Amino acid sequence: MTTITAGILAELVGEIVAPDPKWLERARFRLDNLTKPPGSLGRLEDMAARFIAMRNGDLDEPIKKAAYVFAADHGIVAEGVSAYPKEVTRQMVLNFLQQGAAINVLASLHEAELTIVDVGVDADFGDLPGLWQRKVRSGTRNMLHESAMSEEEMLQALQVGLQLATCACEKGQTLIAVGEMGIGNTTSASAITAILTRQAPAAVTGKGAGLEKRVQEHKIRVVGAILRKHFGENPYASEAPPLEVLRRVGGLEIAAMVGLVLGAARHRIPIVTDGLISAAAAALAYALQPRVREYLFAGHCSEEPGHRFLLEYLRLEPILTLNMRLGECTGAVLSALRLYSDMATFASAGVSGASE
Repeated sequence: MTTITAGILAELVGEIVAPDPKWLERARFRLDNLTKPPGSLGRLEDMAARFIAMRNGDLDEPIKKAAYVFAADHGIVAEGVSAYPKEVTRQMVLNFLQQGAAINVLASLHEAELTIVDVGVDADFGDLPGLWQRKVRSGTRNMLHESAMSEEEMLQALQVGLQLATCACEKGQTLIAVGEMGIGNTTSASAITAILTRQAPAAVTGKGAGLEKRVQEHKIRVVGAILRKHFGENPYASEAPPLEVLRRVGGLEIAAMVGLVLGAARHRIPIVTDGLISAAAAALAYALQPRVREYLFAGHCSEEPGHRFLLEYLRLEPILTLNMRLGECTGAVLSALRLYSDMATFASAGVSGASE
């Protein structure tokens, strides 16, 4: 696979255009003429209108949902920042393929095509059926001591996501949920969050998959040391380029998610983010191209403290707040669109509207 260059990536990012406001206006007009008081469905109406605008008003094709889960390992696990050993990444990939994980249940429930992608798991899966094998390397380097990825590795992982976005477009997928699996990736996401939102490590670093308080405090110290290593004693003194943030403290699965978000926005496919890690990827994509935000929905707000800061950075309001911290794409939920497409209008149902 030929790796894209930074120049080609910049050209692709430049091709992302914001939705035409006229479609948002037309969608809201239709919503106001459904058999209900105007605005009575609250934020469901806003979400439906935004979706229609993203798709240029096209509801002729059915809503075709998909979920993409990217898996990779992280060298930072060597610093004792996770409650689970790195082998769990491999084990969970196998669980996904055996239909035993939460995302398998939810994807089936919502009739979403699920794709599992190995972009950097430290394991050999052989010719395992059902797994998209796009391994760049077997996990990132330990970012406490060196950059997580080389530029070539980062661009290759970005390209994995970009190519999958093109595949999604070719398959006619009209709504994409993005998630991940990678032991240690909340440390990476916390470092990204701290830099992008200019918050202290203690404000954005949570328990991950269930750390005890003592280990969480250690994790906070590690995130602080990572920031000083890569961005200086005052990491917030200047604005770091988003690709440098990704290369130095990101993950291979995070880079692939950045690529998927950028590619989906370029193809005008709405994206639903999951928790902290996928929101960190979306935030990096947004930092590269602010128009990306117009194609994003925040599925939920998790228990991870950094997630709230990322949603504020993205200026997105979460659809749900359920105190989740599972990952795997499980919080990326959206259900407003059937109302728009299937509910009768006042005219079609022969129902009188409100008096002027």
